[in-house]
Amino acid sequence: MSPQAANNPADANAESWDPDHYYNVSRWGDGFFTINAKGNLCVTPERRDNGPTIDISEVIEEMIAQKIEFPAVIRFQDILRAQVKNLNKAFRNAIEDNNYRGRYCGVFPIKVNQMREVVEEVVDAGAPYDYGLEAGSKPELLTVLAYNTNRNSLTVLNGYKDRDFMRLALLAIKLGRKCILVIENYSEVAQIIAISKEMGIKPMVGLRAKLAIQSKGKWASSSGDRAKFGLTLPEIVSAVRTFTEAGLADCIKLLHFHIGSQISDIAVVKQAVSEGARIYAKLHKMGCKLEYFDAGGGLAVDYDGTRSTNDSSRNYRVDEYAADIVHGLKQICDQEGVPHPHIVTESGRAITAHHSCVITHVVDTIRSADDGFDTRISTGEHMLVTNMRESEDSLNTDNFQEVFNDVSQIKGDSNNAFKLGILTLEERAKIEAMYFRTIGKIARLLKTKDFVPEDLQGLESLGANHYLCNFSVFQSAADIWAIDQILPIVPISRLHEEPTENCSLVDITCDSDGKIDQFINGDGIGDSLRLHSVEPGTPYYVGLFLTGAYQDVMGDAHNLFGRLNEVHIYADDDDPSDFYIEEIIKGSSSESVLATMQYHPTFMAQTVKKEIDRLVQQQKLPPREAVKLSDFYEKCLKDYTYLKIED
Repeated sequence: MSPQAANNPADANAESWDPDHYYNVSRWGDGFFTINAKGNLCVTPERRDNGPTIDISEVIEEMIAQKIEFPAVIRFQDILRAQVKNLNKAFRNAIEDNNYRGRYCGVFPIKVNQMREVVEEVVDAGAPYDYGLEAGSKPELLTVLAYNTNRNSLTVLNGYKDRDFMRLALLAIKLGRKCILVIENYSEVAQIIAISKEMGIKPMVGLRAKLAIQSKGKWASSSGDRAKFGLTLPEIVSAVRTFTEAGLADCIKLLHFHIGSQISDIAVVKQAVSEGARIYAKLHKMGCKLEYFDAGGGLAVDYDGTRSTNDSSRNYRVDEYAADIVHGLKQICDQEGVPHPHIVTESGRAITAHHSCVITHVVDTIRSADDGFDTRISTGEHMLVTNMRESEDSLNTDNFQEVFNDVSQIKGDSNNAFKLGILTLEERAKIEAMYFRTIGKIARLLKTKDFVPEDLQGLESLGANHYLCNFSVFQSAADIWAIDQILPIVPISRLHEEPTENCSLVDITCDSDGKIDQFINGDGIGDSLRLHSVEPGTPYYVGLFLTGAYQDVMGDAHNLFGRLNEVHIYADDDDPSDFYIEEIIKGSSSESVLATMQYHPTFMAQTVKKEIDRLVQQQKLPPREAVKLSDFYEKCLKDYTYLKIED
């Protein structure tokens, strides 16, 4: 019996229904998420049984009490802090276990989540570990100059650079910061030398190598000979010689490589470290006294909880990742007789993904067929209608394959017959209603079977309903649309009840791509998800989880849906609810989104008011009603861009 069943003995479904298994919470949640005895999804930010447990339903209730509209982002700041500590402790432990003689000097790449609140939290949590920041653009560099004030931490600068970018980096060095300019393109060598002489400031330089090892997955192009960034081995050797001739050999401090984001297979990490360590050792023997070995990003997140080499997973833990980097680097350095360098990684996804989620509610149900449609026998009905009814009526546990084949054939024939004018519209409607009803019955029968024929696999999704949810995929889950990223999706409450509806999710944009049809469920990855029936007048909340990496900052303004309302949650063991809302950040109003697109809301309001006034002058509208309509338009300009839950 599942823990949920033990806590809910009166629940008739609890004996067989295991929500944790179906939604895979304990695996993708990495210890931060659990389901309580009430059937509510909870957050355990300290990942211990006797620590604070935050019921997300209670967070939602408090948000409603404070009139915070949904959809909304909830940030659990303690998770963010915990992930910074976990990564740094993993490397410290690996260094101690391997008797490694260098330090770990990690940096957080702010491109993963540039939100000020996130960067501040990472910097504060990382202060005891001298955890630094990475920037890849001029605005990001301006940010890290202001926020990474710890003189013992690194600031690593990647990406293509112009002269002002380089001058800003040298300014940072002048301010006493450890700011390393990583050379991505050979043309930057001469520019850095010239600007350093112009400003009279010696730079700290890193060399990014193009490794031969080819990564796997969606970001495989980040590595190999055709990678966008990095220097070939001839260019690295030439760069070292050029800096030496300029009297700046001691400025080359770091060797860097990056083989892609979301590296699911630890074998790829090991191979990259092995190749990179050899390059480091040979450069050191050439007289290039490097101090730092930067293994780049790529520490993956197990989005689907399968602990595999799937694109949305990983087959290793964070402590294994750290141990393999430390051990592999030490082994080659010892073989080559060179010093152990300080280790740098640029892990962002694994730091931020778990701390943020998007909470939305189901607005409506778009059904695949109308179960209430009248399909009774009528005089003179076409034979295809009769055949479909007979097939549906004959369905039993032994002939479901035969019935599936029959109804599929009848539906195809009816489509052709309708196009030829043989069937009436009502007859075709009856056939479709009976077809989807029969498919639904077969799908329910299949749940009782140990073996499902190949033709019938995925049948649940054929009859799945669409749950219309109040959000925009393009704003809040851009990677789902852009790269088919899998994100965990789980109802916030009623988890002790077995759900009965097979669904896909669609958003409120007018774009047909605004949908989610790949889900994590108990059988792996499927194109439908079982959710509960929506009760009229009772909001049904659904969460999109692990959205803290990239999703927070990559969303666009498709259909002029703006940024979401946002709340920051901190755990508090002394509070009856184990949490408090520390900050509320209002999302975009219609007028703010319109202004971003170069519209002028004041002018728009004036234009509409003139049109309304004209109707008053023409005596087509009473003045009292005109004032109400004008005020209503202006109110809508100031309101949240998303749909409202009606009282």
